[in-house]
Amino acid sequence: MRRLIVNGDDFGYTRGVNAGVLRAFREGILTSTTLMAGGDAFEDAVCLAGQNPALGVGCHLVLVGERAVAPPDRIPTLADRDGRLPATLAELIGRLALGRVHQGDLETELRAQLGRVCAAGIRPTHVDTHKHTHLYPRVMQAVARVASEFGVFAVRKPYENLRTLLGRGERRERGQLSRSTTAALAGLGRRGFRSLAERGGLRSPDYFWGIRWTGTLSEADLLRALDRLAEGTTELMCHPGLHDAELDGKATRLKAERQRELEVLTAPRVRRAVERAGIQLISFRELSEAHV
Repeated sequence: MRRLIVNGDDFGYTRGVNAGVLRAFREGILTSTTLMAGGDAFEDAVCLAGQNPALGVGCHLVLVGERAVAPPDRIPTLADRDGRLPATLAELIGRLALGRVHQGDLETELRAQLGRVCAAGIRPTHVDTHKHTHLYPRVMQAVARVASEFGVFAVRKPYENLRTLLGRGERRERGQLSRSTTAALAGLGRRGFRSLAERGGLRSPDYFWGIRWTGTLSEADLLRALDRLAEGTTELMCHPGLHDAELDGKATRLKAERQRELEVLTAPRVRRAVERAGIQLISFRELSEAHV
């Protein structure tokens, strides 16, 4: 059986992103999303999730580039006095490597984020992280500990298949090559990731796609991916959204790209390809429930 989870990241980021996620769910192949507890459009996302109970909703844990959910005085080694988290992934990892971020502060912030999602009436189906920070062992340790406290039993495993990344005969732009290299290097920690996940009782899909295509996903890319989908469960990460004035004002490189991804996910040829191949579309809810 070939099963596919299509997860839209950044639910709650803006109202336009929320609308794009819902359209991809209602009219396309998206099955799942992850909610940013500190997002500007958090309340709107919670309302939409309540109106669409079949949509799987997890928590998109954020440790870089945004405001903390926990009070700054409770996480002094992680956020500044204004509650700003490290601006970039490089800054976070550098501070972690130098021992300048206390493990307790990581856990406190993640606990605040999951707590806010649960307090809004959402039972998270899974967790993943903004910028894939849980690829790094200290972050993954905190994620595993806090997720288990909240009864969350599934986590994204963001390791792409190396053969797919380096496949021949496909056009690869400069940005795609950079992301492919990043994903391949991150794969060196796969064994440690698996160990930490198992220790925390966290399950993951068998395969993962999406880092390479972030911002560049095309209909042709997705049709090829569906054609080569392996037996088992695969997660496809995506970032659908509406490109509007609110998104233009945000500090993200994904703007018009979100609208293009939405068009790909709702393309009639893509939906027909899923049906013809007999691919079962599921969310992380099914994966998580199999754990219990």
